[in-house]
Amino acid sequence: MQWAAITGVIATVSVFAIAQGLSYPLLSFILQRQGVSPAMIGLSAAMTPIGFIVSSPLIPGLARRFGAGRTALTCAALSAVVLALIGWTQNVYLWFPLRFLIGAVTNPLYVLSEIWVIALAPPARRGRIMGVYSTIISAGFAAGPLCLLAVGTQGWPPFLVGICAFVLCGMCLASVLPRLPKVDEAGHRVSVLGFVPMAWLLLLAVIVAAGFEQGALALLPVYGNHYGIAEARMSALLSMMIAGNIAMQVPLGLLAERLTARLVRLACVSLTVVGCVLLPLLIETPLIWPMIFVWGAVSYGIYTMSIIELGERFTGSTLVAGNAAFSLMWGVGGIAVPPTAGSAMDILGARGLPITLCLMCLALAVASLAGRGKA
Repeated sequence: MQWAAITGVIATVSVFAIAQGLSYPLLSFILQRQGVSPAMIGLSAAMTPIGFIVSSPLIPGLARRFGAGRTALTCAALSAVVLALIGWTQNVYLWFPLRFLIGAVTNPLYVLSEIWVIALAPPARRGRIMGVYSTIISAGFAAGPLCLLAVGTQGWPPFLVGICAFVLCGMCLASVLPRLPKVDEAGHRVSVLGFVPMAWLLLLAVIVAAGFEQGALALLPVYGNHYGIAEARMSALLSMMIAGNIAMQVPLGLLAERLTARLVRLACVSLTVVGCVLLPLLIETPLIWPMIFVWGAVSYGIYTMSIIELGERFTGSTLVAGNAAFSLMWGVGGIAVPPTAGSAMDILGARGLPITLCLMCLALAVASLAGRGKA
């Protein structure tokens, strides 16, 4: 076990997660103070996942040409520079290309770091290590907004926290770079699109996990408003959902070691469907608290199990292409599902949210049960 290397890479990604988790609400607060419309704020926020989508197919080629380590370090430096430009401009229209750029330059850093964790984790302990990884990532994203409580949302201080986080991210990575495995060999080249038929079911699972997370976080407050539930209570419920995500990834990873990642993923999908059915029945009762805790755990567990299975099945440049494809599909799910669920709520009322999420998860469950080879 190369604990120093694993710890260094996970520290790198955790700092990255804090910077990302801080930037999303910070920029929204600033735009809101400027009187920008909610629709424009939403469009501005969408530029970052679009950057993820556009940059994902380029990652395998960048890693082969420049080396994975050099690519990741360059992206950490560029992320700090772009965030500084965002803080300097303070203009909604200039932020569109800049938020696209920050998505494009942070994505390779995240993807390559995740690949290193997968490659370093021994097969017998991959479940627990990826569980720890998912837990720390989630905690980092949750800690980002908490930083704003300490430094506020005015002026340069919050931007300096994010900039320093990206610099620290690069320092953590540089300290362990000589210990990291080679994942960018030139032979057996596989493109991101070429990877799709090799593991379409895993990629579908990523779309579902991303769509569920983004759809639930964006629309559960709207869903609660239909029942007359106060904003404070809905915020607490969302926090409980995130807490389930953070707390349960390691136990799910240990379970994957005893069973298989595929079987645990199917169980997570099934329990997520059950949660969709129970949501309208329990939303006004005290039982909603344990239900939404479990819901948050198993819905994100779909992604954790998919990552574990990716590491079990692929290595080298194929793993690089696969993880870049995961990032691409995460962007697709995050962009496609919230508007779809929102439209369903416009047509069907509040029940449109659980119906959309349920149908999406049912489709994944059916595809998983069909089990076409190792798709």
